[in-house]
Amino acid sequence: MKPCDLSAVDAIKKMILRKLSPVELLESCLARIESVNGTINAITAMDIPRAFEEASVAEQKYARNDDLLPLLGLPVGIKDLNKTQGLRTTYGSLLHANYVPENDEALVARLRRAGAIILAKTNTPEFGSGSNTNNKVFGATCNPYDLARTPGGSSGGSAAALATGMLPLAHGSDTGGSLRNPATWSGVVGFRPTPGLVGRESRTLNYTHFSVQGPMARNVTDASLMMVGLVGNEDRDALSSFVDASMFGNLDNVDISKLRVAWSTDFGGVAPIDDGIRRSFKGVIKQISSGFGRCEERHPKFENARDIFWVLRCVYYLANHSERVAQHRDTLSPNIVSNCEAGESMSLIDVARAERNWAELYSNFQDFFADIDLLIVPGNAVSPFSIAEGIPKSVGGKVMENYVDASLVRSALTLTGHPVIAIPTGLDEVGMPFGVQIVGKRRGDFNLLSAAKGIETMVSANPSFLVNRPDISKYIE
Repeated sequence: MKPCDLSAVDAIKKMILRKLSPVELLESCLARIESVNGTINAITAMDIPRAFEEASVAEQKYARNDDLLPLLGLPVGIKDLNKTQGLRTTYGSLLHANYVPENDEALVARLRRAGAIILAKTNTPEFGSGSNTNNKVFGATCNPYDLARTPGGSSGGSAAALATGMLPLAHGSDTGGSLRNPATWSGVVGFRPTPGLVGRESRTLNYTHFSVQGPMARNVTDASLMMVGLVGNEDRDALSSFVDASMFGNLDNVDISKLRVAWSTDFGGVAPIDDGIRRSFKGVIKQISSGFGRCEERHPKFENARDIFWVLRCVYYLANHSERVAQHRDTLSPNIVSNCEAGESMSLIDVARAERNWAELYSNFQDFFADIDLLIVPGNAVSPFSIAEGIPKSVGGKVMENYVDASLVRSALTLTGHPVIAIPTGLDEVGMPFGVQIVGKRRGDFNLLSAAKGIETMVSANPSFLVNRPDISKYIE
């Protein structure tokens, strides 16, 4: 096994034992990037000189067994929506195609302070708008398991880089499923934390559960390790608060046989789901249900989730993009323009009704979770779609009214504010990676990650859930 294919935790262990140096790990990642990124198009920019400088410093610290920070020497990718000092940050937009920030934003700075080497930026749709990863600056990122298909979005570059061994850890963000969608379609792990846990200074709307920042990795333990560097209070983030980030470096061993689990395929008919995905998900539930203390089908009250999410998403887009659309309509992605146009057609009573219904949905979800520990649902509604064809116009025989309707199995969970993790659970009926979302209790991030680690262990012992790494030999340049 090459160093770049090691898990983050295993790489750290080897560096502590001086069986691997940070420089060797960096060189291995760079070699993999050079060989496959030309085909996959996951990495958009790199800071190689600074990475080698920091790897050399990390090597000296390991040699002295001194100041061994939790992420010391690990190369990390940052989604191209977040400012990185001296490293090109385009937001996937022609409007910022040549922008190089002078400073890191807060979460990037925290990762550096935890010892991470910020090596690369990862591809994203323009301003993160879309369930695929394609933009006018860098083009499309391909799914490593089928180059004609998308790896998902909007954190698709991070997911594809992880799946192919270009990076051991990568950062993502999630509004309607942008961490969970590409994790599911790329056979990796994506964790959507409780809003505010990863403080960010650039929140546009103070009190919304929508956009969060989180980790992506090849397993749950690695994702949790990255949380040690991501978690942090930010006074300019109204939802942020102080949490001991170090706890995420040592997950509990959870006896999953005592967990009370609910599962739902489509929230009682609310979320459109492809028939093949429905069968794949029920097959997973059938095989894992006996491992829990209790596992039963139950549906949260999400009847208004679609309309709530669409209205409030449009508010979010108006707050972030209305001026851009007014000035650069012909340059911007149609997704951004259509979201803003839809918002402009709404009234204050539409927003007030959505907010009121959101409060009711949130309250009902607390009741739903009163006597369970976890909720398990499909990771996606469909298999990875073709890059050329784009987002499906219908799902499970139901015509989609807008481009986000196919994401309701994910976006409804955004409204709850609960932490959600996506983990791989085998292949779907077309042979592409398939996974599930696991929802934890309110502010129960650590407990959810610990439980997910136990479920991951159970799943990995079942050959039918195996998701091999993609065969990169067929497209190495």
